[in-house]
Amino acid sequence: MKIAQGRDALRSLVNARLIVGLRPDKYLRMGAAIARTGFGNTVGIAVSAQRCPERPAVIDERGVLSYREVDNRANALAAALQQFPGGAPRVVGIMCRNHRGFIDALAASERIGADVLLLNTSFAGPALADVVVRERPGVIVYDDEFADAVDVALADHSEIARVVAWTDQPPAESVTVETLIARHPGERPLRSDRRSAVILLTSGTTGTPKGAKRGAGGGGSDGPAILGRLPWRAEETTVVAAPLFHAWGFGQLIMGTMLSCALVLRRTFDPAATMELVDRYRATGLSVVPVMLDRIMELPEEVLGRFSGRSLRFVTAAGSRMRPDVVIDFMNRFGDVIYNNYNATEVGVIALAGPEDLRAAPDTAGRPMPGTELRILDERHRELPTGEIGAIFARTTTAFEEYTSGQTKEILDGFMATGDIGYLDDAGRLFVVGRDDEMIVSGGENVYPIEVEKVLTGHPAVDDATVLGVDDEKFGQRLAAFVVLRPEASATDDELKAHVRAELANYKVPRDIVFLDELPRNAVGKILRRELKAQLADTDRAG
Repeated sequence: MKIAQGRDALRSLVNARLIVGLRPDKYLRMGAAIARTGFGNTVGIAVSAQRCPERPAVIDERGVLSYREVDNRANALAAALQQFPGGAPRVVGIMCRNHRGFIDALAASERIGADVLLLNTSFAGPALADVVVRERPGVIVYDDEFADAVDVALADHSEIARVVAWTDQPPAESVTVETLIARHPGERPLRSDRRSAVILLTSGTTGTPKGAKRGAGGGGSDGPAILGRLPWRAEETTVVAAPLFHAWGFGQLIMGTMLSCALVLRRTFDPAATMELVDRYRATGLSVVPVMLDRIMELPEEVLGRFSGRSLRFVTAAGSRMRPDVVIDFMNRFGDVIYNNYNATEVGVIALAGPEDLRAAPDTAGRPMPGTELRILDERHRELPTGEIGAIFARTTTAFEEYTSGQTKEILDGFMATGDIGYLDDAGRLFVVGRDDEMIVSGGENVYPIEVEKVLTGHPAVDDATVLGVDDEKFGQRLAAFVVLRPEASATDDELKAHVRAELANYKVPRDIVFLDELPRNAVGKILRRELKAQLADTDRAG
């Protein structure tokens, strides 16, 4: 089995053109780069600086950086961090949007053996303060626009150094990534014996986000498996719109640098600007979170019609549920290029659905990755047959130890609970119907929000919808739906209830329907359910 897996992995690397015929001296320099920087998540930068030093590595609003330049910047910043008054930090927090400064800070931190704490750019000061207390970074690298949140979080932590990564007009007293790099040109950091790890925060849509610690490993052991399923090729161009601080965007950054790709970044997502970047740079790849596809397909026809997307070979998405109608509409316009990834912050990619699977079942999460096993278990941890809904457990090639709080996931026989519920069909495709803490028990009946949401979004007037359970004295819980209507469309709550009743059992019809201009989402498109519950509670009290 291991021999076959090794053969498949080698074939994937060759097909991706990662393994090619280079001069022996190049391979020697690439090996020396690995020995110098360590085999970490950003080793691809050091290796690519030897493989193709003048190839564009990062293209952002400030211009183009080659792999040689990115490698030199990482060394200079790493040397600067080691010379901080308190010495090299053991943990570096990064609160940056998608731009060169994020990559500078990440690579520099790994080169001095510091753990990297990836911070959500939507954190308010109190939420950031909670994470700072738990994770104790020695330095925070942040964009100037987040200064207010950082000020609140560090009000009682003067020992934590601050470095500004992106600013249009830096205050005279600020320490910035650019000034630190400029002070240490040509320097390399002293080699650290400490092995860097990355602390990825869970989405925290229902509570305080947890820190999942994952070791460095050059993109993870699932890299060859991903390349075996995705048509990603070395030394091509990819637009990465997914947030880099999130597990999905972070993985795209690591894979892209491993493949010596040019990564096109934009600090904030704009659907038209993103498609314009795809066409301008003839990108073969586009990495997004699902809500970004929604926004692209919502563009007016006169805008969407300006983009050909002809260069795209793949559009890869993860982080939240994809809307089946958007998947099909996008592929009908731009070709069969969408790849849906089902992953977990703790262990990486679990399943992947390619265009063929999505054509057959546009709401599928895909088939298990090579080397990954899935089990669907009931509440007594008994394995369920095909088609029956239960808790999803996965055993992957990326190990998860524990959260930084000391907690851990439920693990049975090496299979980790993903926190989701779903089922497998006869073709071996996985379908996720929701989080295990989202199942609604109303009047003794189990309701999965996703099935009600699918019916609601099937109404011609509905653009977006989510369903959750709220406390109810009579039924234990009742269903509440939050609905966004399409522009210039209209519908009443009675009309939408009748629409649901026509397709589902009566106990699945929402008791409350709240119309909103938009659903509150975090940076990766997941709906902030706690905000909706709070809003409904306020409405109930007012009523």
